Amino acid sequence: MTELEKLDAGKPYYFLDDEVAARKANAAKLCQEFNEIPATEPEKQTAKIKQIFGKTGERVSVQSTFNCDNGKNISVGEDFLSNYNLTILDIAPVTMGHNVMIGPNVDIYTVNHPVDALQRRKYMAQGFPVTIGNDVWIGGKASIMPGVTIGSNVVIAGGAVVTNDVPDNSMVGGVPAKVIKKLRPIAE
Repeated sequence: MTELEKLDAGKPYYFLDDEVAARKANAAKLCQEFNEIPATEPEKQTAKIKQIFGKTGERVSVQSTFNCDNGKNISVGEDFLSNYNLTILDIAPVTMGHNVMIGPNVDIYTVNHPVDALQRRKYMAQGFPVTIGNDVWIGGKASIMPGVTIGSNVVIAGGAVVTNDVPDNSMVGGVPAKVIKKLRPIAE
């Protein structure tokens, strides 16, 4: 297997590999193009973000700056909106449902490095998917760690570091984030 095939299969991979680096460089180029579009041209921003993401709903709004590692691994549903300075390290898939709102300075990570120092010296990494349900609000400066699944009707408090799965109908906060309140289920 090539290193890119290992990465895509969710196996440990050498992150300095030329093909892996080229994928990241392409994403950085597209993000730079997005970030250079004036805020007064939201239609152009939306068109560019739809080019970067793998899948989107019709109504998508992303403010600059935005950065990612791949872009094609990002899937968002209808009525997705993010504020300034969103970073999604989408080495592995990042899937978000409908009605997801993201505050400023939020980070979503799928890539992780080994705990073993000798493996880190070999420039190894591994991706773990992140899944976010419907009707989720992620507060400013929150961080979502690799492999986390966030349920539906969830609020992530500002500054939270989410290291474990979050159940439906919950508000979480803190470092590491813990359930601080159960939310009323959505009645539709």
